[in-house]
Amino acid sequence: MSRSERSALVLAGLLATAGVAHFAAPKSFDATIPKALPGSPRAWTYGSGAVELALAAGIAMPRTRTAAARAAAAFFVGVFPANVQMAVDWRRRPQPYRTAALARLPLQVPLVLWARGVARNEEGR
Repeated sequence: MSRSERSALVLAGLLATAGVAHFAAPKSFDATIPKALPGSPRAWTYGSGAVELALAAGIAMPRTRTAAARAAAAFFVGVFPANVQMAVDWRRRPQPYRTAALARLPLQVPLVLWARGVARNEEGR
């Protein structure tokens, strides 16, 4: 298995794990949904979990990998406001929680770049 194939499958695994977590422990994700979004936080939690599972499946399949990886990069940008909301909401929580919430913000950048890299690698084949 090539390095680029392994990278794509690890990204797919990360997205699948996150997607399953949205359904297994939705309450923790509900708290990150920006209040400005319409509808219930749980609907957004389940919706984003379903999107992550779909992206994982798309990235795992070579035929759909490029499009799914591009969509994953856009998704990672799109969920950034939820991470900002979490950092704002958790600013008065104990230090480990604040640190975790703040650490998520810069982690979006490597996720976006990783997904873009998977798309580029697949295009070059």
